[in-house]
Amino acid sequence: MSRAFVFPGQGAQTIGMGKALAEAYPAAKAVFDEVDAALGEKLSTLIWEGDIAELTLTKNAQPALMATSIAALRALESEGYGIDKASFVAGHSLGEYSALCAAGSLTLSDTARLLRIRGQAMQEAVPVGVGAMAALLGLDFEAATAVAAEAAQGEVCQAANDNDPAQVVVSGHKAAVERALEIAKAKGAKRAILLPVSAPFHCALMQPAAHVMAEALAAVPILKPLVPVVVNVRAEAVMEPDRILDLLIAQVTGSVRWRESVLWMEKAGVTEFWEIGAGKALSGMIKRTAAAATTRAFGTPEDIAALKA
Repeated sequence: MSRAFVFPGQGAQTIGMGKALAEAYPAAKAVFDEVDAALGEKLSTLIWEGDIAELTLTKNAQPALMATSIAALRALESEGYGIDKASFVAGHSLGEYSALCAAGSLTLSDTARLLRIRGQAMQEAVPVGVGAMAALLGLDFEAATAVAAEAAQGEVCQAANDNDPAQVVVSGHKAAVERALEIAKAKGAKRAILLPVSAPFHCALMQPAAHVMAEALAAVPILKPLVPVVVNVRAEAVMEPDRILDLLIAQVTGSVRWRESVLWMEKAGVTEFWEIGAGKALSGMIKRTAAAATTRAFGTPEDIAALKA
């Protein structure tokens, strides 16, 4: 049986996430302490007791979700289920950084600082109100790409997240994304809804953020991962640090090819996906993509106790 460890992206954040893990496992608590020290602030207090609107700000959500994922991984490791139990790691958007940290390619402190920079750069790349993202449900990637192309009309509108066979997110200029909603409904989408995000991620409008990340990543050592990392923009496993660097930069403006990544791992023999961190959104996407695969989510001590039982 081959297993992949997968790490969630933005949208999974909740107040209190990871708190029970930190209380039950000293190794999980140490993760939050190290992230607080790396950022020079008590992000853990915001995560556990703060305001959801503040936690949802991209600059906070990104390092917070990563910290929760790595805390859950350290708790699993305490029970004998470390990264050596995975054949591959992968993460959805910012989750790719969690995956690289899990695989020993990036240190925890560097990952926290990179995600703070990434979150701020993505937030600042486009003035609030200029961009938007929308989920098109009931259309496949090809159909959604055609919708985005038709809606663009000289503006930016791209298929940003290929999540599963019937869920694609488009991103770009607000007016173009709003046109995409109407075109998608006319082409048979079951639902087409604007997403409550603060910026249009994973499209050409994020180019300023890609420049910032190129500079930030160049200053950080990237090691060869202990297990192969299936990367968003290629939907295949990568091990070489230079390629990982280039693909992390490309990821800022590129599509998150999650559906293809899951299918690639399934073809490579993965039968079991462990979602490590907050929520269960990836498990749902995986089940809709690879119906024969089993999924488990690990975000609480109870989840880990069930595994031991």
